[in-house]
Amino acid sequence: MSRAGHQDIRIGTLAKLEGAPNYLRQILPYGFESFQLTLWRTVGGIDLEETAKETLDVLGKLAEVSSLGIYGNPLQDTETAEDWEKVIKAARSFGATTVCGFAGALEDRPVDESIPRFKEVFGRLAKIAADEGVKIGFENCDMGGSWERPRWNIAHAPRAWELMFDAVPGETLGLEWEPCHQMVSFIDPIAQLRKWAPKIVHIHGKDATIEWDRVREIGTRSGHYVVRHRTPGFGDSNWTDVISILREHGWRGSIDIEGWHDHVYSGDLEMTGQVAGLEYLKRCRGGAYIPNPSESSG
Repeated sequence: MSRAGHQDIRIGTLAKLEGAPNYLRQILPYGFESFQLTLWRTVGGIDLEETAKETLDVLGKLAEVSSLGIYGNPLQDTETAEDWEKVIKAARSFGATTVCGFAGALEDRPVDESIPRFKEVFGRLAKIAADEGVKIGFENCDMGGSWERPRWNIAHAPRAWELMFDAVPGETLGLEWEPCHQMVSFIDPIAQLRKWAPKIVHIHGKDATIEWDRVREIGTRSGHYVVRHRTPGFGDSNWTDVISILREHGWRGSIDIEGWHDHVYSGDLEMTGQVAGLEYLKRCRGGAYIPNPSESSG
């Protein structure tokens, strides 16, 4: 992807795959450059090929589908695991080269005891994805689980990533990364990004604010939030640093805003917040792309 026009790092948002053409038609004028289209757990009755055609007709040359997402528990839910394969095989119809989702979990045992099942499920899916020319990225959300009792997703800690990528080596499996989920675990996302950038295949544009005054007052076991999910531009992270580090590593891809999590810019202010985040991320990317002057003397 060329750097011209910032084609190397695009800024977009998420949308549900079901009904995507109508939704994208409404928000495309705001300047989003890419879209991740998401499913919750299964494909259901969606005609993927027809939806792909309608979606691409809406987007034209203005934007692209960066990735498809399916978020369920493929290690315990057979239907989710089967639909991962359907989505991988449909990705190219959307023009996408990445499919993302949860790694799944065996929820009654520690993370490391899920690895054999993970190897069985994603060893197979990785081969299918490689044949399709598609990368797989794992979302990092803990879904309220822990190391001892994971829920939906074992891919919520770097220790788990190491186990997963050792179990299924190669270039096909990677990370769907964002600062927010690291900050919820009190991990420094910048230090982590420098190490893990080569494994990142897609980025969710979601940030967080750590309310350190509340941490010092009530700790982390009070039942109250001490880390708030935020839209980029409203959280603690400097996305200029994030994008600079990505470019230092030669990263190419999309940063798609994961909306519907910011507790302030929600409800009637949802799209206001998302468009503000879009404009903020474009500034962090360097603003408008400016071509260099010609070196010719003519």
